[in-house]
Amino acid sequence: MQASKKPLWQPEARRIECSKLSDYQRMLQQQHGLEFSDYQSLHQWSVENPGLFWESVWKFGDVRAAVTYSAVVENENNFPTGSESAASWFPGARLNFAENMLRRRDDKTAIVGLLENGKRHSLSYAALYRQVEQFAHSLRALGLKPGDRVAGFLPNIPQTVVAMLATASIGAVWSSCSPDFGFQGVMDRFQQIQPTVLIGVDGYFYNGKTINTLDKVAQIASSLECVRQTVVVSLLGELADINAVPRAVHFEDMLPSQAAPLVFEALPFDHPLYIMYSSGTTGTPKCIVHSAGGTLLQHIKEHQLHTDISEQDVLFYFTTCGWMMWNWLVSGLASECTLVLFDGSPFANKGRVLLEAIDQEGITVFGTSAKYIASLEKVGLKPKNDYSLASLKTILSTGSPLSHESFDYVYREFKADVCLSSISGGTDIVSCFVLGNANLPVYRGEIQCLGLGMAVQIWNEQGEAVIGERGELVCAKPFPSCPIGFWADNDNSRFRGAYFEQYENTWCHGDYGEITETGGVVIHGRSDAVLNPGGVRIGTAEIYRQVEKIPEVIESVVIGQRWKDDVRVVLFVVLRESIELSDTLADEIKALVRANTTPRHVPEKVLQVADIPRTISGKIVELAVKNVVHGETVKNTDALANPEALSYFKNRPELS
Repeated sequence: MQASKKPLWQPEARRIECSKLSDYQRMLQQQHGLEFSDYQSLHQWSVENPGLFWESVWKFGDVRAAVTYSAVVENENNFPTGSESAASWFPGARLNFAENMLRRRDDKTAIVGLLENGKRHSLSYAALYRQVEQFAHSLRALGLKPGDRVAGFLPNIPQTVVAMLATASIGAVWSSCSPDFGFQGVMDRFQQIQPTVLIGVDGYFYNGKTINTLDKVAQIASSLECVRQTVVVSLLGELADINAVPRAVHFEDMLPSQAAPLVFEALPFDHPLYIMYSSGTTGTPKCIVHSAGGTLLQHIKEHQLHTDISEQDVLFYFTTCGWMMWNWLVSGLASECTLVLFDGSPFANKGRVLLEAIDQEGITVFGTSAKYIASLEKVGLKPKNDYSLASLKTILSTGSPLSHESFDYVYREFKADVCLSSISGGTDIVSCFVLGNANLPVYRGEIQCLGLGMAVQIWNEQGEAVIGERGELVCAKPFPSCPIGFWADNDNSRFRGAYFEQYENTWCHGDYGEITETGGVVIHGRSDAVLNPGGVRIGTAEIYRQVEKIPEVIESVVIGQRWKDDVRVVLFVVLRESIELSDTLADEIKALVRANTTPRHVPEKVLQVADIPRTISGKIVELAVKNVVHGETVKNTDALANPEALSYFKNRPELS
């Protein structure tokens, strides 16, 4: 480590001593005589000994199984690419995901549901178990069996968790979209998987508005002939009038007072649990199938060993039900903590609604997006001046790279004694490749560490693993939360093409990053958005970091435009209200980028736009902008929250 490189935060000795990771290491020492000098050596052991490592996670996390496994892993070196027998995890084991979520059944608060309009609803672990029991009884009465699909068109509310766990308890497969999806976007997803039951909501609250969605639910139900029953959650007030919704009942009708005792279907480790969707704009969304056992084991590892979550914690993550962080959040029930769900705009009440929730609910682990943190700084909020934040021990950030300045802001204006863990993974693995660690220091601009059991490397253009250099983020060995495959991709061809086309039998994630001298990771952006002026690869995150410093700029998107047998860097900016882009401001932006990066990073063109297209989950879609600039079609505009924004990039005379 360079002497000049000082951490922004270091855990106190007491915190390290009492952490779940330290408990885990003590277990390894007692049971196997294993001791490790540092985290890097522990990580190295975990990827070199996958059988022993993942079995130790199973035992440490107290996984509940009706039948134990005959082995931990078979064919441990083979990804499911079709050429050889793929890695098989915990063959012989039979378990149920929901049973592992519902191991606690007392009066401790399991879930707190918060709505933007101030309404609050909570469920104890006992009440949650009872509602899951009732809902599962009704699903069985409809004839649902293992492998059938249940689709949720729902906000982030306790009823969604109840429906998902009831689905999992009988071995059916859960899939969801948030109610801000357009009709076609929903159909592009649910039509592929043919759900037997559809669960919708009459509306939701967002940014001070009440949005009615009952007509959309009726339209979806009418268009899915496979749906035997539509269940409607009434969120807006009184019971919704569901007469126009085909085959509809109220959510309350699914909770009969006389319900058979809950029976958890014992199923193989790799039985499907979730179907999730890629958010790309290049075609019909890919339906990614995740296993119950892989999801469970990976989330236990990430929650307990990396995020230090225990039954004492109150876990929050801002998310919608169309984003994998919802699935990640809900798995916190396996660690017996309290979940806080919020549905609405994170910027309600001038960005204060979530900050208020930290104090009101005693949130200990606060998960959000890099955009949210940057936005708070932009509007000048200083949370530590207005809120206690006494309960807060960890802040998690994902969705895009967290800038160096946002690291500074958190420690300056949020809280000095907090573990700030940027995390990165995705829907593809319903988990993380790189993430936090409460036992490690936090360095400015770095994700703390590689995930245990994940053989993450950075490869250069020659396919060689490198340290301190930029390259493609890969995972060189299989892992339990690797998807089963894509729905209806019978020959696995689409699955192979998505992750294994670039390197044989090596997962290529599509991130451009580097592993630092401290063992941390910097993500420089998506590799399909990497700029290549003059043949030199440049990560977009480096440019964004500089542009975010300009007070007049709200947000930006940068692309590489094909130009005169080369690539030129083009930057589009959204400016504060009533501000027009002047030559002076454009020159200021260019000068800042030049001063803090390299001349190659400097945008040749800086152009103003009114809005920037982003996915439903809030991610800026650089590739869609690039396609429009080049006159190419964006095939799946329903994946966008604001497809109308694409028009601002079309036929720009400045780019011809």
